[in-house]
Amino acid sequence: MVLTDGEVTLRPIRLRDQRAWREVNRRNRDWLRPWEATVPPPPPGLAPPHRPTYRQMVRHLRAEAHAGRMLPFVVEYRGQLVGQLTVAGITWGSMCSGHIGYWVDQEVAGRGVIPTAVALAVDHCFRAVGLHRIEICIRPENIPSRRVVEKLGFREEGIRPRYLHIDGAWRDHAVFALTAEEVPEGLLNRWRRQNPSRPGAPHK
Repeated sequence: MVLTDGEVTLRPIRLRDQRAWREVNRRNRDWLRPWEATVPPPPPGLAPPHRPTYRQMVRHLRAEAHAGRMLPFVVEYRGQLVGQLTVAGITWGSMCSGHIGYWVDQEVAGRGVIPTAVALAVDHCFRAVGLHRIEICIRPENIPSRRVVEKLGFREEGIRPRYLHIDGAWRDHAVFALTAEEVPEGLLNRWRRQNPSRPGAPHK
């Protein structure tokens, strides 16, 4: 599934993206480190888990996607790989929900790329996949990421103490959410209406 609005595209991550993905990560190492998930130390006597290779990561993401638990995308801007967006933790039954995580190249941060990508993903989840609720959990200190959910109109629901292991420690996260009923016109349509200068919008 490829999702596009103007100059922003979401498409499935591929093994052949390795060179571009590694280059973007290398250039943004310091920019991403404070917000990057880490694995907590193992109990005494157990060996620490190894960091997966790029190929192992892609194969895991694909397996989760085939099982219906995840939607792994890369983010492209003007045809170049600039980030990653994953809908994970997809749960069916009486919940029908998932959560979104993302990162983006610092060079294009602030241009509306990630808000557009999130809006594309949310609409796909609500309209095509059949989910009812999407969450985004953000460290309270992560001001750029908070701006993304604020621009899109996600509700803030509170704090989850020590929710995820990030940058070497258990960190509190603020929870933001949307349900399908809150965006009957679609999140992308609302984002377009409120932000006519988003990436790739027609010039007037």
